[in-house]
Amino acid sequence: MTNPAPGFKQRPDHRIQVKPTSVRVQVKFNGELIADSRDALVMQEGTYAPVYYVPRGDVKVERLARTSHRTHCPFKGDASYYSIVNGPENAVWSYEQPYDEMTLIKGLLAFYPDKVEISAT
Repeated sequence: MTNPAPGFKQRPDHRIQVKPTSVRVQVKFNGELIADSRDALVMQEGTYAPVYYVPRGDVKVERLARTSHRTHCPFKGDASYYSIVNGPENAVWSYEQPYDEMTLIKGLLAFYPDKVEISAT
């Protein structure tokens, strides 16, 4: 590994599972379809609610605007954020250079469920 996650060294018992989902994931804001995917991945991390990561090709990326906001996770890496144009700020995040253990989510987009409507059917 060239870029291992320091979090797993400190907490080897911490579990993050990423797998393809068998459902269609749709993301809407004010009734407008922002994302529609049958190729999303679902992440389950500890006791947190599942998070869907959607391929950029299934997202109306023209509706997103990159922001300067950043966060860091010791297990996943540095996240970049996007706002929905004429919508909520920092509603979307992406790990563009995740740690080696999380390469499955590289470049995919995740949405905050309190800022958009997410359905998985």
